[in-house]
Amino acid sequence: MSSTTLRRLIIITLVVLWEVLPRLGVIPELFLPSLSSTLAAGWNDAAEYGQALLVTLYEIAVAMVFACGGGILAGAIVGSLPRPRLLIMPMVSSLYAIPLVILYPVFTVWLGIGSESKIAFASIYGFLPTMLATAAGIQTIDPQLLLAARSMGATLSQRVTRVIIPAAIPTVLSGLRVGGALVIVGVVVSEMLISSAGIGYLISRYRTILESAHVFAGVLLVLALAVAFNLLIRLVERRAAVWQTGTRAGRDAMAQEIPAAGLQPANS
Repeated sequence: MSSTTLRRLIIITLVVLWEVLPRLGVIPELFLPSLSSTLAAGWNDAAEYGQALLVTLYEIAVAMVFACGGGILAGAIVGSLPRPRLLIMPMVSSLYAIPLVILYPVFTVWLGIGSESKIAFASIYGFLPTMLATAAGIQTIDPQLLLAARSMGATLSQRVTRVIIPAAIPTVLSGLRVGGALVIVGVVVSEMLISSAGIGYLISRYRTILESAHVFAGVLLVLALAVAFNLLIRLVERRAAVWQTGTRAGRDAMAQEIPAAGLQPANS
């Protein structure tokens, strides 16, 4: 039996158990409503969940730009410069070990309970692992690539965007997977703590009135967001496979990137 078939069987089994066990009374509906009840609750209040989903998607999208985009850029710069790497990386690693959720009340004091505090919190939550993974990926780059770029007169910005980031793509995408997932978690958790809109707010509100089916409908939406993001990263990974460091495809991609950047050999 292949691993794909086995995964599908596990998923089907879990879905069937989710529907059957609450129906048979093995698990109380208060603790775990049946799958059909959960889907019915979400369908009956689809408008409410749709509006909440739009708020959450907006916050996630903006936070992704700051967390993942900023994390990749900062990690590429810090990882490629020895002195900043030795100075900054230990501090960032130590900060990443701190449970950042304890800082969320500070963001609400500074930015209020609207979307701004959720975006700021989720951005920092996802920024750190993305930056760390990118900086670590820089260390795996073949030094000959950087030497070739410098010999062709590449500036620092060109080396970062045309050499460093493409060559570190596999590690960068691993950090992006973690950072993006933490952005989703950060937005939903912050909405559950203090908010008046979003999927996390609906989960928290229905939890307080013991509407388990509506709670799990919100959980399914969050799960769908996480699965969709993971599928997107896998698609990007397949398209960026040619940039893996040390492979012939990676060297060919570099040979195409340098002329595209308008670089010429230094002695020409």
